Amino acid sequence: MAVQKVAADPTLERVDVQRAGVAGAAAQFGSRARSAKRKQPVAYLFLLPALLVLIVFSFFPLFYAFYISLHQWKLRQGAYIALANYGRALHTVDFWEAFGNTVYFVIGTVPVTMALALLMAYLLFQKVHFLSFFRTVYFLPYVTSTVAAAAIWVWIFNARTGVLNQVLKALFGPEYMLRWLQESKGIIGMLAAHVGLTLPHWLQGPSLALTSIMVMSCWHLIGFDIVLFLAGLGAINRELYEAARIDGAGEGAIFRRLTLPLLSPTIFFLTVISTIGAFKTFNEIYVMSSSAGVGNTAGGPLNSTQTMVVYIYNLFYSSRELGFGSAVAFLLFGVILVLTLVQLWLGRRSTD
Repeated sequence: MAVQKVAADPTLERVDVQRAGVAGAAAQFGSRARSAKRKQPVAYLFLLPALLVLIVFSFFPLFYAFYISLHQWKLRQGAYIALANYGRALHTVDFWEAFGNTVYFVIGTVPVTMALALLMAYLLFQKVHFLSFFRTVYFLPYVTSTVAAAAIWVWIFNARTGVLNQVLKALFGPEYMLRWLQESKGIIGMLAAHVGLTLPHWLQGPSLALTSIMVMSCWHLIGFDIVLFLAGLGAINRELYEAARIDGAGEGAIFRRLTLPLLSPTIFFLTVISTIGAFKTFNEIYVMSSSAGVGNTAGGPLNSTQTMVVYIYNLFYSSRELGFGSAVAFLLFGVILVLTLVQLWLGRRSTD
């Protein structure tokens, strides 16, 4: 009788069912794990071509370039000098001048391009006629070859026959014609001198030649930023705008307190990639500076447009200092890496 009573106990029956369920789940999990282990070699086999491409074209050149930077390497390998090339770079005037030009270029292109792109994207997002046409027109510069576009801008900035100087001459007189790509004076210093002020050298600002290249770079990149800002604006719930207008908020308040905060992920993403891209800009600087007729190498006049990438190029192909050039390239890599990590850290803090 006791045995029958135990067998009929519903609590024990539930326990047996739970044990059976756990055992079944464990068996199923073990079966899946064994199946996954059997499939791992096949998965690695499919990944092998991509891994080989990364090793041959990414990792090997990176480590080999670092190996070159540790040697006195010109046309052929020289003596091992450890970190001497890095120390030499940090004590070279040309290095710091190129670094300063790069900082000017980043500050003069990234914020300006993003601000103009945000304004244009906000206007294009409104209900206007021929919206698709305007979006296409603004995106065309980005898909245009930078070399071809830079050549056109060289003609626009030509000191004698350029369109810009001809317009300035017709509107204000010949005294307002400038040597755009041939002027090494700082633009802030030139403006100050125009009103009778004299500024110290460190306040002169970027050269007029570098500023001209910044204008071309902003024109080229603004289409990409506009497209991303349009995508970010499209992801915002329209009901939020309607609710804000019902509550009496003006368009300015809506833009500041609703649009900008909700666009912060897009702004953060563009800030990171635009900063990296500006540090690595080469094509337009090389074409416009070498076509200005102020020297045999890129970066003129008087190295006022020589950014870090152009400086590295000149070290490799003009001076043939491969070891020193590799060291400068890794220093630039370190600067970009640190700035990117700082931006990511600030981005995480702002979202916490």
